[in-house]
Amino acid sequence: MRLHHIATIGLAAVTLGACSTYDDDYEETYVAEAPPVGPGALVGTVAADRDGNGVVDGYYDANGNYFAFQAPPCPPPPQPTVQPYGERG
Repeated sequence: MRLHHIATIGLAAVTLGACSTYDDDYEETYVAEAPPVGPGALVGTVAADRDGNGVVDGYYDANGNYFAFQAPPCPPPPQPTVQPYGERG
């Protein structure tokens, strides 16, 4: 049984080794350069802090266009509480 496991592992190594490529003629894949950094952009991200207060205000897309975050509408004020009638105490 142990020989069977060792043979299976050896066969897997030989089989997967055939998938690897060691050619010097292998073409490298080039990654396109990042778009120029806009005002307030945080380097390495698509986030932007345009007014410099430390809070991310929006983001840049792949073309370098800026999109501001739009906050959701504020919730309505709470309902007034009902004051109890009668004596307190």
